[in-house]
Amino acid sequence: MILVQEIKKRVDELYPYLVEVRRHLHQYPELSFQEFKTSEFIQSQLIKHQITFKSQIAGTGILATILGKNPNSKCILVRGDMDALPIVETNNIDYKSKNEGIMHACGHDAHTTCALGAAIILNEFKEHFNGTIKIMFQPGEEVLPGGAKLMIEGGVLENPKVDKAIALHVFPNLEAGNVGFKSGMYMASTDELYITVNGKGGHAAMPSEYINPLLIASEILLSIQTEFMVKPITDIPTVIAFGKISGEGATNVIPNSVKLEGTFRTMDEIWRKKVHERLEEIVKSISDKYNATSDLKIVHGYPYLVNNESLTEKCKQVAVSLLGQSNVVELPLRMTAEDFSFISQAVPSCFFRLGTGNKQNNITAGVHTSNFNIDETALKVGVELFCQLAISV
Repeated sequence: MILVQEIKKRVDELYPYLVEVRRHLHQYPELSFQEFKTSEFIQSQLIKHQITFKSQIAGTGILATILGKNPNSKCILVRGDMDALPIVETNNIDYKSKNEGIMHACGHDAHTTCALGAAIILNEFKEHFNGTIKIMFQPGEEVLPGGAKLMIEGGVLENPKVDKAIALHVFPNLEAGNVGFKSGMYMASTDELYITVNGKGGHAAMPSEYINPLLIASEILLSIQTEFMVKPITDIPTVIAFGKISGEGATNVIPNSVKLEGTFRTMDEIWRKKVHERLEEIVKSISDKYNATSDLKIVHGYPYLVNNESLTEKCKQVAVSLLGQSNVVELPLRMTAEDFSFISQAVPSCFFRLGTGNKQNNITAGVHTSNFNIDETALKVGVELFCQLAISV
């Protein structure tokens, strides 16, 4: 209990620094796998606070290591991602992005700040807890193949072997001071779908002389929509949606080909494979029907994210003890994706949501929007929870 109180006190003392760090990161966002200045800044802070680390993992990634008492007794990983998005910021704030067309619109500046704050405090109290704690500063969460996957390949889960992993994500739907948890399957796998339908172009007034790829593409879209969304053949959460169709024709010109681009998300790896096979069948059968050819390219993305049930329950109880029962909520399934899923598939993990909204102060914009911002008091909650979870799970 004394350590809990001391950590809370230290978080309060460190809060002005946390705000300063977060605002610095917000002003200088960098795109996925280009987080060079961000990485340099984090390394400078780790050096300043005498925290041991390795850098240049998956390019810009960093792994800090804190050895507590009996360092071989357990190893916990805490992850913060660093990359930003190609969005022009419209917020009217002093710390608005200075990198034109790039913005921390998904809150990774807050994630990195929470991870750094936890590293500083845990390093100060390392004589008071058991085990080893790794703090992972990860590049490239927003784009495939995902920085988490590359950092795993770079050995972050080994030497010593990670027993459990923890991560958070900002959540403007929750007021600052609240957190949310979901045991079991939480977020979807994600694959990119690219379909090219090759017909035969021609003059629109002469239908006997062309094979219209637009009509074939339309039938493919409707067939997929009917089978998987309108009349689903499984209760496994599934989303297949197409957001782009390109056919370079004109009012009286039938193009030779049409391109479709979409996404496929689900919560089961066996079902995921079956859907891939079924999509191939649908595309081929409809194309054959019209004497056309088609190509389906599936770019495999992140797996589904699963929160280990016993670990998540323990994390939730720690949160309740710190914040109170009313400030800890149950979350529903999400069909969005997150590359922490690679870690959750490898070791028991807990990925929770950090409330960052403040309706009274009009901080309500969603992530990936040009006016996204956070109530910075949430940083205290994030850092304190990272610390307490890392030493107690």
